[in-house]
Amino acid sequence: MARHFLNLSDLQAREIRSLIERAIELKSMWHQNLACPQIMQNKTVALVFEKSSTRTRISFETAAYQLGGNAIFLAPGDTQMKRGESAADTARVLSSMVDLIVTRTGIHDTAETYAKFSTVPVVNGLSDAYHPCQLLADLQTIQEVKGGMDGCSVAWVGDGNNMCVTWAIAASLLDIELRISTPPGYAPNPSLIKDCDFSRIQVCSNPIEAVQGVDVVVTDTWLSMGQEDEKTEKLAAFESMQVTSSLMGNAAEDAIFLHCLPAYRGLEVQAEVIDGPQSAVWLEAENRLHAQKALIELLLAA
Repeated sequence: MARHFLNLSDLQAREIRSLIERAIELKSMWHQNLACPQIMQNKTVALVFEKSSTRTRISFETAAYQLGGNAIFLAPGDTQMKRGESAADTARVLSSMVDLIVTRTGIHDTAETYAKFSTVPVVNGLSDAYHPCQLLADLQTIQEVKGGMDGCSVAWVGDGNNMCVTWAIAASLLDIELRISTPPGYAPNPSLIKDCDFSRIQVCSNPIEAVQGVDVVVTDTWLSMGQEDEKTEKLAAFESMQVTSSLMGNAAEDAIFLHCLPAYRGLEVQAEVIDGPQSAVWLEAENRLHAQKALIELLLAA
């Protein structure tokens, strides 16, 4: 039976740690111009994206290439789903021809349907509920910069979106202290975090409380794809949530800043922060590639 990765909780804590170590090893090989294991020879990954993408698409396409395989990108409108073919039928057909499917969808149920009807591994490249591939890169970045994930304290400042939810799951699986600060009405969906370990998660009344002494400060765009019509309302609600140099001054002296990108300077983050010495954003972005390679290796070996 194929093993899928739709949520970070699809991996055990020991598997996450092992995957991160493997990603760092694969990254070192790449920087030394050493060939990656050619585990995808004569294998193909299909990228079925309903939403636009930069990092997810490039990282998976490049990962497939570096592992000796091929990638086929299917943009919105490229498949017969635009004419009403079901996700179930699409999954059946694709999995008879390719070896891995990566979805990027607005509704998480679509990713679940792919996994239900696919005979090959399905990866959630992003859904409205979770963004587990990004968390792997974030954890790899923390491992590299801070020397380890265990015992790390993380502040989430901003929207209680799919990234915030996935951070809550990460904190529950690993020895991470997570503090969440969101505007009223924008907390993470309770149904998505109901199984989390709340002994490791603290909801804070304001961003200053959340970032006090933490090792990592994380945010995301206030306007996720498909929420453009909420711009005026959300900008007003999130005005006090901007990650500024002043806010970062409340974190640990050696704290780092993370953002999954794309970033909007002057909104969720000041340019001085994302382009400053505490920013690990560009390392984080590169790590999408190496974490993806380690993930593919794990799923294809199952």
